[in-house]
Amino acid sequence: MSSEILINMTPNETRVALVENGVLQEVYIERERKRGLVGNVYKGKVSRVLPGMQAAFIDIGLERAAFLHASDIVSESVSGEEEKLDNITELVHEGQDICVQVIKDPLGTKGARLTTQVSIPSRFLVFMPGTSHIGVSQKIEGEEERARLREHMENIITEEYAGGYILRTAAEGISEAELDADVKFLNRLWDAIRERMRTAPTKSVIHEDLPLAMRMMRDLVSPEIEKVRIDSRETFERAARFARKFIPEVSRRIEYYPGERPIFDLYSVEDEIHKALEKKAQLKSGGYLIIDQTEALTTIDVNTGAFVGHRNLEETIFKTNLEAAQAIARQVRLRNLGGIIILDFIDMQDEEHKRQVLRALEKALERDHAKCHISQVSGLGLVEMTRKRTRESLEHVLCETCPTCNGRGSLRTAETVCYEIFREILREARQYDAQTFLVMAGHEVVDRLLDEESDNIAELEDFIGKPIKLQVESLYTQEQYDVVLM
Repeated sequence: MSSEILINMTPNETRVALVENGVLQEVYIERERKRGLVGNVYKGKVSRVLPGMQAAFIDIGLERAAFLHASDIVSESVSGEEEKLDNITELVHEGQDICVQVIKDPLGTKGARLTTQVSIPSRFLVFMPGTSHIGVSQKIEGEEERARLREHMENIITEEYAGGYILRTAAEGISEAELDADVKFLNRLWDAIRERMRTAPTKSVIHEDLPLAMRMMRDLVSPEIEKVRIDSRETFERAARFARKFIPEVSRRIEYYPGERPIFDLYSVEDEIHKALEKKAQLKSGGYLIIDQTEALTTIDVNTGAFVGHRNLEETIFKTNLEAAQAIARQVRLRNLGGIIILDFIDMQDEEHKRQVLRALEKALERDHAKCHISQVSGLGLVEMTRKRTRESLEHVLCETCPTCNGRGSLRTAETVCYEIFREILREARQYDAQTFLVMAGHEVVDRLLDEESDNIAELEDFIGKPIKLQVESLYTQEQYDVVLM
């Protein structure tokens, strides 16, 4: 599979697109004023301890206090190894200074999620000071290769470089010398971080992860990536220097893109981003997905749409669901949907068809960089899955709640608002001795009151014995109105 990474730089925003076989699969966006926090290390202060939740809120200098659960706190045991305790009150107290690392960006109304177990990634390794565990990425499948990498790490790790290490997917096939260089780099970085932990003021950043462009060079570039195209000369030069130092085998694949045509117009990336903000996602067969993202979970509904098939209903449903499985895996990555996701495939009677659709979904999600877990088909024909959420979804990054409907996605009809106005006039006529009632409302509501509801207005005037005047307020939404006593 041929893949490319496109990096678009503007003064206030960095965008990275991962394209596989000419089709956009993932988008990463980072804005100068709102950079991602995952991986950053802070010196914070415990602002509140909640024994009932076994958690604490930590002030790390952000708009909202960050959340630290007892299960994410480690403390040194007598042997010097780090251990986890259960009771939050034994671990922290209000006013205490504490060094923490962000493991989840602030999402919606929630603050960042923290841990005290600092981990520092490099090209081939993730370093976890305080533990002695050596792990290997599950994506490295060969048992011989896994054993070889473990043996190299056991040779490298001495008392000077003690700690826990996880070998990343990129470590597959590399030499012991390259691993040794990575271990030394990580330990030098950790020494510098520890020094800043001692001297830094409270509520300050101790260590920041790389900017998005460099982070993607470190995390996304693999042997499958044929090219990394960058449309900024300055960023290209920085990326080239970064590659020569840390990933020399990639340096030849980095290109400066000087074209007049915007880089995100290649492979229709810009159009695909706009489509990813819509609720409806079309399938090539004529079917479609409806994607509803809410605070609690995301639902994806599969429909046959215009696809009528060629043989019978069961075959039509099976083919639509197979295509939908591929499309769902792509949409989940592209929109960066996380948390609980409920998939409503079209009901299938054949157990073999259900198995094949689930297998197709699992296979399509294997390329996802986020951890996913898929359940079996439930009794209601639904598939439940979870996807690890560490940053905001594409919709939350690029959009805001509609101020007219407040995110409901619907408005009360003009007819409904008219009847509310009638009830309000009756209520006020009983309470106050007004000479005239002035109704101020939006254009659609006043038009209806003057047209379809004119008879009702006349009857209401007779009933209360007072005139009712109407006034259009151009700035009012369809749901807004005021009844003024005159």
